[in-house]
This record gives sequence, C-alpha cells and structure tokens, in this order.
Amino acid sequence: MSQANSAAKALGGLGKYTELRQRLVFVLLALIVYRIGSYIPVPGINPERLLEVMKSQEGTIVDMFNMFSGGALHRFSLFALNVVPYISASIIVQLMGQIYGPWKALRNEGESGRRKLTQYSRMFAVVLAVIQSVGIASALQKQGVSYDQGIGFVLTATVTLTTGTIFLMWLGEQITERGIGNGVSLIIFSGIVASLPSAAFNLLSQVQKGDINVIVVFVVLVLVLAVTFFVVFMERGLRKITVNYARRQGGRQGYMNQSSHLPLKLNMAGVIPPIFASSLIMFPSTLSTWFSTNSSSVEGWQGTLYRSLQAVAQALAPAEPLHMLLYGVMIIGFSFFYTALVFNSQETAENLKKSGALIPGIRPGKATGEYIDQVMTRLTLIGALYLVLVCLLPEFLRAGLKVPFYFGGTSLLIVVVVVMDFTAQIQAHLMSHQYEGLMKKANLKGGSRGGLARG
Repeated sequence: MSQANSAAKALGGLGKYTELRQRLVFVLLALIVYRIGSYIPVPGINPERLLEVMKSQEGTIVDMFNMFSGGALHRFSLFALNVVPYISASIIVQLMGQIYGPWKALRNEGESGRRKLTQYSRMFAVVLAVIQSVGIASALQKQGVSYDQGIGFVLTATVTLTTGTIFLMWLGEQITERGIGNGVSLIIFSGIVASLPSAAFNLLSQVQKGDINVIVVFVVLVLVLAVTFFVVFMERGLRKITVNYARRQGGRQGYMNQSSHLPLKLNMAGVIPPIFASSLIMFPSTLSTWFSTNSSSVEGWQGTLYRSLQAVAQALAPAEPLHMLLYGVMIIGFSFFYTALVFNSQETAENLKKSGALIPGIRPGKATGEYIDQVMTRLTLIGALYLVLVCLLPEFLRAGLKVPFYFGGTSLLIVVVVVMDFTAQIQAHLMSHQYEGLMKKANLKGGSRGGLARG
C-alpha cells in the first residue's frame, strides 16, 4: 500500500506541471514563429538602399518603432509594423471608453461590453495598419528603396504589412489563451530582448578598439543592475488605504467592523507616458529626415519649411538640453493625464459607499473621493518623477560617458513589467494546482472517514 501511495503521489506531482509545461512550450514556439517572420522581407525591396535609408533614420521615431519590432522595421519585413497599430488602437479605444458615452456604457456592462470594445480595437487596428503601411511604403518608394516605382509596390507592401499585423494580433491572443502571460506584451518583450545581444556585441567591439574604457563598461553594468532593481521596487510600490466594512451580526453583537485595504499603485500610468512623449518629441526629427533630400536647393516657402524642421530637429536631438527638458515635462504631463483617465476617484468613492465601506476619519461620498484624489495626486507625482529619472538616464549615459549601448527608458520598463507579470502568472498557476491538490486530499480524507464510520 505504501508503494502504491508513493507512486500515486509521484504521478500526481508530474501531472501538476504538465499543463504549465505545455503552456510554456506553446509560448516558446509562438515567439519562435514571430522571430522567423521578422526576417521575411516585403517583396520588391532593394536591401542595400534600405540599409542606407534606415541608417539615416537613427535618433528618430523610426528607431523607437524598430526597437519594439526587434529590428523588423529596419529589415522592412513581414512584421515591420509589429503590434504597434493594435496597441495604439487599444489605447485610443480605452481613452474613448472614458469619454464617449455609448462606449462608456459598454465598459460598464461587464464581460460582454469588454468583448465589444476589444472587437472595436481590432477593427481600428486594421485601419491604422493600412494607413501606416501606405505611408511607409510611399515614403520608402520616394527614397528609391523599391525596385518597382509604381502603385504595385505600395499595394503589395500594404497587403503584406497589414496581414502581418493581423497575424500578430491573432498570435498574441493565442498566447494569452493557451500560454502564460499577455501575448501582445510578450511579443514586444521578445523583440526588445532580441536586440540586446547585438547591442552588447557592439559595446564589446568598442572596448576592443579602445574607444571605450573597461572601467566605463563596468560602471554601466553596475548601473544596469541598480536601475533594474530600482524599477522592480517602484513597480511593486503600493499605497494601501485602510478601509473598514461595517457588517450586521446576530444577537447582541450588533455591528462588527472588518478592516481591509484599498491598494493604489505608485505608477498607475505604466509605460504609456514615455511612449507618448517619445513619439511627440521625435516627430520633428522624423519629418526633417524624410524631407531632407535636396532641401538646401529648394526655394520659397517649402525650402524655409524644410530648413525650419531641420533646426527644430537639431534642437530636439537626443542629449540636447531642450530635448531632456521637454521630454521630462511631457512624461509628467502624460502621467497625470492618463492616470486621470484610467482611475476615477469619485467613482471609487461611490463604490466604497455602496458596499458599506468607509475610510477611518473620512466621511463617505464626496469627501472620500477628494481624499483619494489627493493621495493619487501625490502618488502620480512620485511615479512621474520615477519615470523621468529612468527614461533620462540613457541620455545622460550617452552624453556623459559616450556609451552607444541604449539602456533604460521605455525598453527597460517594458522588459521589467512583462517579466514581473509573467512570473506572477506562473506562481498563480502553481498555487491554483496546489489548492486543487489540497481540496482533493481533503475530499479523500473525508470519504475515508465516512467509510470507516459506516464500517
């Protein structure tokens, strides 16, 4: 009997991890498919001319999108747009769900309303993908990147890039349902991580050539570890507001208070403020590079416009004082703006009042909403300053230490947040299996005791 019990326990322990292993394998295979697709080029591209054009786009918004796609945009591959149109569409739909009345009602309907909003995000993502594909294909054609200078290349590139975005949306949803973690986040995460080996190799080649001192590399590695620890610490930061629930008890006890907490995250806005700020501040430099061809020979208002764009782009170039100042101000502004949209303090106060909860020392209703709003204002300010510090650190490194290794900023935030969410879901999956195992053991014990009692 003892050998049979030990064998059953061993089989039970093996089966406990079977589903988790299958999910992890599915995630790995899906990401491999994504990375293979990022190397399949769009038909009709001149690779040598494409390399020259993409080198001229360094320091522009193209660089940021290329980071998200894991180099697929610089190769102008099938997945050049990545899931950026879907992310943009989801953010817009989320913002409209806070402002637009009918969509706000859908958001309050529960699961059915959220499914409809998700469907709207998908359709809007396809529209954005078509618009972006036509714009990128037309711009590259003007730069002489395509072999065919006609409408055929634009149509081919539009269909190819839009199809790639739709496939990645589907693949992300499959990862979410059949794998572990958020599929779209893992796709972006894999793209960022895929570019790290080449960046590290370039840094080592600079050291071998003598362009960078070994001590500088050691300092950079220490800063990487320190900032990563700091980001994890800040992303886990919570402000717990004590909440008391008054519940009716039977007999002479009357009411009995039960305490709980209202957790408020330190960085409620996530990585949205740095993404918005980077897009806006890189927009002038992107325009100037697209229209810089023979701009010095153009006369009239067009030449004046081109030269003005170049002057603005130079003033807003990375590591410039104006760039750092505006970048920090934009991050702070977007942090407050996005937090105000995704978190409604008055709505939270009303929900607490309906559930019979109150904050000690604060009257329920409007006073509670004002108190929560004050706490969120202080938390948002701290979170915004934290984002500014992390996002400006690469600028100081490149300006002060002349390090070409791009580290920190939006990429580091995305990597840390995705890894934290991924590990948390794995832990939750293991805990659910442990809970199911305990329930089965309890049922078996109860059944054996009932059998003994009947015997």
